[in-house]
Amino acid sequence: METTSDSRFDPNHAIQMLVDISQAQSLELLFQRLVERGLQGSFSACWQVWLIDKGDLCTDCPRRPLCPDQSRCLHLVAAKGKSMMGGAKGVQPYENLEARLPLGLGPIGETVAAGQEKLGGGSDQEPGSLPGLEWLPAEGIRAFRTAPIRYKGEPLGAIAAFTRHDPPEGIGPWGKIFAEHLGTAIVNARAFQEIQRLKAQLELQNSYLQEAVVEAKAFGDLVGQSAALRHIVNQIDLVAPTEASVLILGETGTGKELVAHEIHRRSQRKDGPLVRVNCASIPRDLFESEFFGHVRGSFTGAVKDRAGRFETAEGGTIFLDEVGEIPPDIQNKLLRVLQERRYERVGDDRTRRADVRIIAATNRDLKQAVAAARFREDLFYRLNVFPIQVPPLRERLDDIPSLAKHFLELSTRELKCVKPRLTRGAVAKLQNYDWPGNVRELRNLIERAVILARGGALEFELPVGNQPASPARSTPPVADATQPEILTEAELQRRERDNLLLALEKTRWKVKGQDGAAELLGLNPATLLSRMRKWGLKRSAV
Repeated sequence: METTSDSRFDPNHAIQMLVDISQAQSLELLFQRLVERGLQGSFSACWQVWLIDKGDLCTDCPRRPLCPDQSRCLHLVAAKGKSMMGGAKGVQPYENLEARLPLGLGPIGETVAAGQEKLGGGSDQEPGSLPGLEWLPAEGIRAFRTAPIRYKGEPLGAIAAFTRHDPPEGIGPWGKIFAEHLGTAIVNARAFQEIQRLKAQLELQNSYLQEAVVEAKAFGDLVGQSAALRHIVNQIDLVAPTEASVLILGETGTGKELVAHEIHRRSQRKDGPLVRVNCASIPRDLFESEFFGHVRGSFTGAVKDRAGRFETAEGGTIFLDEVGEIPPDIQNKLLRVLQERRYERVGDDRTRRADVRIIAATNRDLKQAVAAARFREDLFYRLNVFPIQVPPLRERLDDIPSLAKHFLELSTRELKCVKPRLTRGAVAKLQNYDWPGNVRELRNLIERAVILARGGALEFELPVGNQPASPARSTPPVADATQPEILTEAELQRRERDNLLLALEKTRWKVKGQDGAAELLGLNPATLLSRMRKWGLKRSAV
């Protein structure tokens, strides 16, 4: 039992408390210092801090019928006391951080609503006569004092201190001083936490953008003048100013990332971030955290709060590369973001709004994945609002001279080599190659040739197996010779199909390897398989 001599108010202790809480840079540390240092005062039995927050437990709250505004209420955010129960285990009633109070109800609610301090007694009160403080008689609380926490006239909550004897002399103005100081400290701590959050978000954006720049280097810019490239640019100009989702389709190495960059650059979100997510490189169990972020302690290894890629892309564009690799359970959550523009961090009950445009890309046949139940049909249609097909390099051979010159300039500058000569013969050799690796392969090939050239003429070493058969040189027609037949586009395509079928039947449908159809046709096996799918060529069952 505390003696009268132990119950004197020490202003020096109060001043040190103010110094301690003013230096806290997080709400958690601020409240911890407040209740712990407050309890060190010899006259205190318990300290509590209540803050106004959203109504989150309304369905289970016993005071719901008394709540005038179920959108917000008082939350107990910090408490510490010296219980009369001695070694009683578990959370004491005054320390239950699940406690909620309607605004204006009971001494604490009235303090916040009226913006005025309140003094009261507890030991002689009937249980239930003081809402939120029903535990007072059991703990022998004789007096308590509540003070409103405000900042520039805006109510934030209340602070409450409890004693088992009469309040000490000299404490008069200190309740108001603490409450006003605490209001400023809370606003400062929140501002510091927001600065730290934005700093972490900018660091993530920087790392993601650096990653995107490295990837983009493999393609150069949208270089070329072919009809296929002009068609892509026209599609970009059409869709970029809208908020429509875009699905970019094409083989690996064709430049799908650059198309996404151009859509973002020409959109109304161009001043916001463009965040690239390589879905093929994310471990399955980290997809949700990578996309939406997590809060500290939500799983093993979550040592601090972390913003996800969607939060990092806020106000801008998120580019989901290899979207076909997303697991089914995450596809459900991605569909919700597309439909409702909302998501939650892992382990957090706060719903966040996603002001993000989604651009996706894949080298897979998503329709086939939908048919095989590996990809959600409704998600496919949500992403496929405006599809853009990026053709392989072998279908835009007219762009090879421009791309070769572009990559030659980049390689010479980045590798710090003497600039070699790009001859017409070398360009012709590049145009006679089938390019299974597309633009990325072209870039790598030129870098290697630049290193080997040592300032001389560029020479390209192309795999023989991937080169198409050399076209027969046309000879001037003899005066009396019959003019060659002119074929329509449909006839040309039919002949191409018949030629493939003839080669497959001659090799007994062996596609790859020595004496296979690909070798016979002078094609890359992957190209032959692609064309077989295009024409629907399948070996009939025997």
